Amino acid sequence: MIPVMKPLLGDEEAAAAADAVRSGWVAQGPRVAAFEEAFAARVGARHGVATSSCTTALHLALHLLGVGPGDQVVVPSLSFIATANAVRYCGATPVFADVDPLTGNLTASTVDAVRTPRTRAVLLVHQGGVPADVESIKALGLPVVEDAACAAGSTLHGRPVGTGALLAAWSFHPRKLITTGEGGMLTTDDPSWAQRLKRLREHGMSVSAADRHEARGVVLEQYTETAFNYRMTDIQAAVGLVQLRRLDAIVAQRREFAARYHELLAPLGVRAVTDPAHGTTNYQSFWVELPDDAPDQADVLTTLAQAGVSARRGIMAAHTEPAYAGHRHGPLPVTEHLTNRTVILPLHHELTEDDQHTVVDALAKALVAVAS
Repeated sequence: MIPVMKPLLGDEEAAAAADAVRSGWVAQGPRVAAFEEAFAARVGARHGVATSSCTTALHLALHLLGVGPGDQVVVPSLSFIATANAVRYCGATPVFADVDPLTGNLTASTVDAVRTPRTRAVLLVHQGGVPADVESIKALGLPVVEDAACAAGSTLHGRPVGTGALLAAWSFHPRKLITTGEGGMLTTDDPSWAQRLKRLREHGMSVSAADRHEARGVVLEQYTETAFNYRMTDIQAAVGLVQLRRLDAIVAQRREFAARYHELLAPLGVRAVTDPAHGTTNYQSFWVELPDDAPDQADVLTTLAQAGVSARRGIMAAHTEPAYAGHRHGPLPVTEHLTNRTVILPLHHELTEDDQHTVVDALAKALVAVAS
């Protein structure tokens, strides 16, 4: 079976994790601090705050902005459910906006269509690594938290996604380009926000456990506010530092594979995800939109699986899930079309040219066989 995704992990990551274990410092410590600094520099931010996941990073970002009960936050339904859930964690209400049919991202017009006097922020997703048009949405005058879970290595107007972001949240889940197993990061240019976020992720402690350990004298910490346990471990950060060094090569390889897919798919009449005018994608997910006269998504996925190709349905739509049953929302025609009529094809470092031919041949046969 050709897998849809596979993390790039090797001996260097294993050795780095082992070194962390042997050091005796396995919780949040010096490797986390080093990873924060290196990752922030890579995405053009001044400060990084490592977390246990991108979901917890999103929660911290909204908590920092004071989002709470009675507030609304505009989010895309076309996103992993964590995006909307983070709003609910704050006691606020996610308001689903539709997306651009080409990029799958929110636009200024779709956000403006659902904003109300209760809207406190926008959670803007760079879906599948495709950079969203951040500046046009910032122009609406609302705080923008960037859900950059999939976007490490993508660019916006020639700069890394995350450069100049008010707050950007990142994921290091194994399905992302670089991984720490689980784990996330918040980046920001605001030093006071970064310091508070570091307290918030560690129970609200005024002095971190690492700083207390390095102090020569007795340090008595205080707990300044009700907070959370959203820490990353040094074992994870050790792996992350190695992964980060691979990022440029991973992006280059994925873009090479994507270019070959575009060439092979051209005769099939399917539209494939590509770069928007304002940036470049890292191709975290390579999805194709099935033609209008093509068979159902489920039938195509079944036929691909029978041919030895592991594929996935398009990006989920949160408003169609049981967790959001009864949640009020306006029409979301583009979201529903994309989630039902797109398929994510395999893309990973071990993919060969023969594999890509196999994938496209299987897709071609699926379209013909089921349609007939």
